[in-house]
Parts: sequence; structure tokens; C-alpha cells
Amino acid sequence: MRSMKSRVDILIKSGLIYDGSISEPYVSDIEIAGDRILSVGPSGISKADTVIEAKGLAVSPGFIDAHSHSDFTILADPRAEGKVSQGVTTEINGNCGMSAAPLFGKAFEKREDDLRELGIRERWNTLDEYFGIVGRKGIGLNFAMLAGHGNIRGSVVGYDDRAPSGAEMSVMTDLLKNTLDQGAIGLSAGLIYPPGIYSDTEEIVNLSKMLHDRHLIYTSHMRSEGGMLVEAVEEVIRIGREAGIKVHISHIKTAGEQNWEKADAVISLLEDTRNAGIRVTADRYPYTASSTDLDSILPSWTFAGGDEEELRRLNDPAVKKKIMEEIGGQKSAAGYWEKVIVSSVSSEKNRWAEGKTIAEISRVLNVGELESACNLLIEEKLRVGAIFLSMSEENLRKFLVLPFCMFGSDSSARCFDGPTRRGRPHPRGFGTFPRLLSRFVREEKLLDLPTAIHKATMLAALTFGLKDRGRIKENMYADIVIFDPEKIADRATFDNPFQQAEGIYHVLVNGTPAVSEGRLTGKLGGVVLRRK
Repeated sequence: MRSMKSRVDILIKSGLIYDGSISEPYVSDIEIAGDRILSVGPSGISKADTVIEAKGLAVSPGFIDAHSHSDFTILADPRAEGKVSQGVTTEINGNCGMSAAPLFGKAFEKREDDLRELGIRERWNTLDEYFGIVGRKGIGLNFAMLAGHGNIRGSVVGYDDRAPSGAEMSVMTDLLKNTLDQGAIGLSAGLIYPPGIYSDTEEIVNLSKMLHDRHLIYTSHMRSEGGMLVEAVEEVIRIGREAGIKVHISHIKTAGEQNWEKADAVISLLEDTRNAGIRVTADRYPYTASSTDLDSILPSWTFAGGDEEELRRLNDPAVKKKIMEEIGGQKSAAGYWEKVIVSSVSSEKNRWAEGKTIAEISRVLNVGELESACNLLIEEKLRVGAIFLSMSEENLRKFLVLPFCMFGSDSSARCFDGPTRRGRPHPRGFGTFPRLLSRFVREEKLLDLPTAIHKATMLAALTFGLKDRGRIKENMYADIVIFDPEKIADRATFDNPFQQAEGIYHVLVNGTPAVSEGRLTGKLGGVVLRRK
């Protein structure tokens, strides 16, 4: 019950409340004081500093992006417009083994180009130092971070293709412990990327045992999302079982048409695992195209030793020929290169290639497709982003409906102007949640609205241990999105991703309006979410 003396900063009137549970919605008022929800129920006041008339609109907890990569873009531009404009109030960062911290040694050196390209002047080593920088600059949404296994291994072992020594493993364990003590919410791995690609299961299990007593989560960009998909899922399950922890599969998918038939086997395996008491969850974005670095097409042995060694191999004619022969054997399906789109380059010289497929670039240059891809990597010193059209619509639907699958954009927070408006990034960074609620809820009725909102809010908060978030309830933080279920829609496209979604009228981040009457305010209401 609200105290008669309590000040009400924001009054949301007569909204249709979807409270984050799977319960049916109800019409009510919400009173907000400071960064918290003061009351949910018929309001006894008629005035507040701000009154939002929400009759006929859905009022939901702010969406939690369960898989983000804003570790560096948030320092370049803290407004995070692409995320807050689609209703996201909290991100889980540090995914795929790549986090902002810890950064020492070779891992520190590897990030230098990213920081310089984004105009970030600050440098740091520890999570404490990084969080301090973020806190001083301000932030547009709430920001939680996993400790990246790639950072930890890169900081200690570097990017060599070998197992860590006993002494190195001890240092890695201490580095993880320190990062968890400084507020990381778990451990992530990227097992297709260097240096994670060089680790074995035992290494991950040994590190993951650090999570057990802390009740934290391990998340995995698995070793395979295609040919060895089932085996990769089995590895995640093994890590959960042997470390005694909850585990999470990042952006669950079946990549490559030859692997689409594996979806049912994967789902059965996950359901059996959960029934056996192992806590496994997943996230997914509502698109059939993925996005990562173009050099992910290269054989794993080319990455050994770091970027300089990778470039040296590409520049050696004999080694380059071997690389192309190996890729050609793997990527020989007709039309493969028509489905690989260059999303970003580093130099002005090749800016024309952004938005074009490797096949189109090949035709322009009158050079073979493999040759074009390798030459672009050489000219751009590996700094090429790409979009891969490789997934099945039917399987997408199968994953989205899983009760333990939440939603993640797999994207960094960008803005509609400024230093992060560059290239042609995947539209998921601007449209994930509106697309989900328009296409798969309103139009296809794949999910009902209470269920979709539950998976986008409360389920994600519980999975990642976010205290007092993901619910509309008295004393919870006032992270709230107000939208029209009949009008919400994504507008971002592959040709023009920098477009704001429709039908989202208000977004509050800790009670601070980030979107008001459909317009971005630029206010920075977010906070760093440290595990305590």
C-alpha cells in the first residue's frame, strides 16, 4: 500500500498490464517514485510530475536482451538508441567468450583496433576499472556482463593453439575468480573463435566449477552450429553436469541447409536433459540470418598465433592456396556466396562493398568468389563483418516456442547518428523485439503475448540472476515499456538497418524516460548490474 506521504514522479494510468508472468493481463495504474515501482493498482491520486495515459496500450516490464555485444559501443555512445527504441532496458553482455574485461597481455592488444576505430580513449584491464568508466560516462540502459573465456585465455595463454600449462590454468582460474568477485554474472565461451577454439572440454569444466558455489551461469557459443551440432550440444550438457551448474546455449540454431533436419534431435536432447534435472536454457533472435566476422569462414588452424599470423598466412601464396582449397571443400554448395553479405569494412577504399554479397563483389572485381573473400580480408586486415543467410524459417519457429528459450539480439547497441552509425549491421540490433511481437505474436500467433513477454522479461531475469527486474510489481525497478500490440513493428532492414521501430511510445529505464511519446530523449537512466 502506498504511503499517503509518498511522492509520485510518474503515474501510468489505465494500461493493460502484462506483469512478466504468464498470467493474463489486467487493467491498472502504476505509480513510480524514483527508480522503483511504488504501487500497482487503482491510484488514489490524479496528479504526478508526469502522467502517462496508457488506456488501450500494453504495459510490460522492459525487455531484457539476453545476448548482446555492446561492451565497446556503449563507451563510444552510451545512448544505446537502437536497443531502447525497441523496448530493451537491460542487456546481458560479454557473450561468445568476448567481454570488455579482463584484458591483459595479448587479449588487451587484440582489442586495441576496436577501441581506436570507435574513438574510445579510455583503457583498462579489470572489470572494476571498466565498470568505473561506464559509470562515470553514464549509460542508456542497464548493463550486466559475463566474463569472457576468450579474454581469460587470451590474457594468459595468448592465441596459441595449445593447452594451458598447469601454472597458466591456475592463473586463468584466479583471473576468473577476480572477475566474478568484481561483479560478472557468469562465464561465457566462444568455441568457434580464437582462442576458445583451442580449448578442450576439460578446460571449460575446470573453469566452470568456479560458478558452482556462486550459483552462476555458463553460456556457450558452441563449437558447431552445423555439422557437429548435436555433439556440440552434448558438450554443453556435459559441462553443466560435471560442473554442477546451469548452462545456456547462445543463439541456438541449425546453420546450413544440410543440417536443418537436426533441429528435432537437438530439441529432444535438451528436453530430456532438463527432465533429468540439468538446468539448460537458450536464446534466439527472430531472423534466419546470422552475423559475425568474415574470417570465421577460414580453417581454425589459420588463427593460431593471433591476427598477425593469420594475415601472414593469407599473404603467403602457397598457404593462401591451401586455405582456399580447404574452404572450397566446405563451402562448395551452389549459391553459398550469394548468401554471404559484407556488413562492414574498416577502410574507405572498400566502403562500396558494404551491403553486397561476396558473389556480387566477385562479379564487380571479375575475380573468383573465394579469392575475393580472402583479398578483402587481407586489404582490411581482417576487419570485415558479414551476414550469413543460412537458417531455416521452420526451425526458427521450433526454437522460439521452447519454454526455456528467451530472446537475444546478438547485437551491439548502436545509435541513429554518431560514432556507432557505421556499416550495414544486421537489423536485429534495431528490430528484434518488435519483430518478435509483430510477426510471431500478432500475425502468426506462434506465441501469445503474455508468454512472449514472460520470455523477454521475467524468464531472462531469473535465468541470469537479475534481482528486482523483469516484473511489474511493487518495489521492483521501474524498467517499463508501453506499446500498442496492434501497431508495434520492426522497420529495420538489411539494406537500411538504422530505422526506429513503430508502435513503442514510452520506455522507462529505472524510472527515467528513455523514449517519450515515441521520441528518444537521450537521457541516461541505466546502471551497471554487478553481481553481489
